[in-house]
Amino acid sequence: MHATPTAHRKARLWLLAAIVGCLALTLAVPATGLAEESNPNNLNCIGGVAKGEPEEGSEDQQVAYHFYCDGPITGYQLQSQVPVSGIGSSVTVNGLETGAKPGPALKDVFSCGGELPGYALNCVGLAKGAYEYVSGQFAIEKKLCVEPRVDPLLTVTYAYLEKGVVTQAISGPFDLGRPSGCKPDAYSGSTRLNPKPPIKKHKKAKKKSSAKKSAHRATHR
Repeated sequence: MHATPTAHRKARLWLLAAIVGCLALTLAVPATGLAEESNPNNLNCIGGVAKGEPEEGSEDQQVAYHFYCDGPITGYQLQSQVPVSGIGSSVTVNGLETGAKPGPALKDVFSCGGELPGYALNCVGLAKGAYEYVSGQFAIEKKLCVEPRVDPLLTVTYAYLEKGVVTQAISGPFDLGRPSGCKPDAYSGSTRLNPKPPIKKHKKAKKKSSAKKSAHRATHR
């Protein structure tokens, strides 16, 4: 038995209300509690992408991503210019160690979804502190290093209580860049937010024929 469009709309509204309610309970942080954090509407985030690990049941190319921000977040979106064919089964949150490497695992979690195939994945959850290392992966139906190479943009959100009202903040987009581990090509150094013309290869001068070389040597004897 199929649900009516009205039932679908009610279900979506209920789900949205439930998520906001959970955020309100979980993130009951007054505005003064953000004094030591960056402005939640002006966070700075940095990250990257690389080859991911195989996902059970998928033969597509897996793309691993990671990022961290200088403030807490309760959601994020990755926007890809290459169609996304799958979303990884889990997202991990770790502390950040020296050298921007993931440290011990934290209890903070995110869950992700999105239309497939599509161009974005939307994730909700919690990274309750600054500089928490968030990592996950998604799938594309092409090789990682084939042009155009995937170059996702990141937008992060933060919901918190201010005077009893749920306030939402947003920062981004941030360019995660082209995949690491691929050989440099004409588009290396170019990103979606900072595009550069492709590097043209210089043509090598054609070698003189052996006959011309012999004639040249004979003339100069």
